[in-house]
Amino acid sequence: MDHYLQSNRELWNAWTRVHVKSKFYDVAGFKRGDNRLDSVVREGLGDVRGKSLLHLQCHFGLDTLNWARLGARVTGADFSEEAITTARALAREIGVDARFVCANLYDLPNALEEKFDIVFTSHGVLSWLPDLNAWARVIARFLKPGGLFFIAEAHPTAYIFDDEHPDDLRVRYPYFHADAPSQSQVQGSYADRDADIRGVEYWWAFSIGDVITALARAGLRIEELREYPFNAWQMFPFMEQDAAGWWRLPDRFPPLPLMFALKARPRMNDE
Repeated sequence: MDHYLQSNRELWNAWTRVHVKSKFYDVAGFKRGDNRLDSVVREGLGDVRGKSLLHLQCHFGLDTLNWARLGARVTGADFSEEAITTARALAREIGVDARFVCANLYDLPNALEEKFDIVFTSHGVLSWLPDLNAWARVIARFLKPGGLFFIAEAHPTAYIFDDEHPDDLRVRYPYFHADAPSQSQVQGSYADRDADIRGVEYWWAFSIGDVITALARAGLRIEELREYPFNAWQMFPFMEQDAAGWWRLPDRFPPLPLMFALKARPRMNDE
């Protein structure tokens, strides 16, 4: 397992150096004050002013810092040394108070002690995790009583299709979880397909049932699960971007679940 995670960490280190310069992340716009948090995420968390927020798998911190601009007291965590170094530098440059911790998600309880009003994660995070039950326990560990966990993520159904086929949806990948990871050859990145990056990524499939069951076993109560016929990034070459920035399938396809959002809170003692 260490081999898989180390390989993925090296890939994210390389991606960070590309992403910070990419049009996809538009760091220049962020520095000018643009807020890149999407409407599903903004509505899901609501008013964060004065609340403590832990952002898991925060990459190089743009969303974390956006929450800080909206008034949250933020901590971002990621396993990529390059990403955390970039996030800290960016926070200093724009003068935003934020803490960033470099740690494997599963080791985070050894690096942080406090609990948070909100634990947040979004978009392209779950497939990098080999153990969803342990992930859910980490979330429960960091939530205050009455706190909120929120995730917006690509739908597991969308991940079964061939992401390289030029014009059609064809099943290529498993829907159900296996302990051994799948692997894919990497050329470029999702933010810059022409970037000079080559490598292998290791990833794990999880069903919606896996997500809900893991959170329930960790002591969380699911408040809401929503599914959407669009996604935050271009999963397939033939997707079309709408006026709001979401990526959708062309009209020749029936509506399919491409993204979900979930809210959960710690169960009370009498539940």
